[in-house]
Amino acid sequence: MSETPSQGATSSAPKKAQLPEILRSPEFLLGAAEPHQFPDDESLEVAFAGRSNVGKSSAINAICNRRKLARTSKVPGRTQQVNFFSMGENARLVDLPGYGFAQVPLAVKKKWEVTIQKYLAERQNLIVLVLLMDIRHPLTELDWQMIRWASNSKLPTQILLTKADKFKRGKVASTVLSVERELKNVPGQFAVEPFSSQDFTGVEAMRAQMSEWVTGS
Repeated sequence: MSETPSQGATSSAPKKAQLPEILRSPEFLLGAAEPHQFPDDESLEVAFAGRSNVGKSSAINAICNRRKLARTSKVPGRTQQVNFFSMGENARLVDLPGYGFAQVPLAVKKKWEVTIQKYLAERQNLIVLVLLMDIRHPLTELDWQMIRWASNSKLPTQILLTKADKFKRGKVASTVLSVERELKNVPGQFAVEPFSSQDFTGVEAMRAQMSEWVTGS
C-alpha cells in the first residue's frame, strides 16, 4: 500500500483507455441484505466503508470513471445493502452501507450493523479496507471503531480524506499529517490520502492502487 499522498488534482478524469484493466468495465453484480447472499467464490474484494454521507458512492464512481455505478444521494443511508461490483474477472469492489447517522429505522440500522460486522469479521475474500472520512471531520469515534477493528484484524487499510476540495492545499497537507500522527501508535498497515470526487484529487492514485492490490502491478 502506498504511503505517499496524492500529488495534486487533475482537471478531469482520464480517458477510459487509460484506466487500469480491472476498472475498464465495472458492473453491478448483486446487493446482499444478509450474509448468506454474499458471493460464494474466491474472488478478491476491496471494501469501501465510511460514515453516512461521507461521499463514498461519489468516490467509487470517480475511481471507476462511471457516473452512476454506485447510487449517490444527499440523504444519508441511501446504500441499504452490501453491494458488489465486478473488477475484472477475479476481483470485486464492495460498497458497504454507511455507518453513523443514516436516516433509517433503528431496526434496519441494527440489521445493517450485523451484516457489516459479519462481512468484515468473516469474509475471507477481503484483502483491503478503504475507509473514507470527511477531511473536515476526520477520526470520529465511529471511525476509530473501524480503525481498531482493522488493526485487530491485521487488515491493510487505506484511509481517504474525502471532500479535499473544500480546503486549500496547505490545510489539506496539514490534515493528512495530523491523521497520520494519530495513527502512528495504532498497530497495523494504514495509509492516508486526500481525495475529492469533484476536482479528482487522489483519483488517479487510487486507480493505480486498486490495480496493485488486485493484480500486484
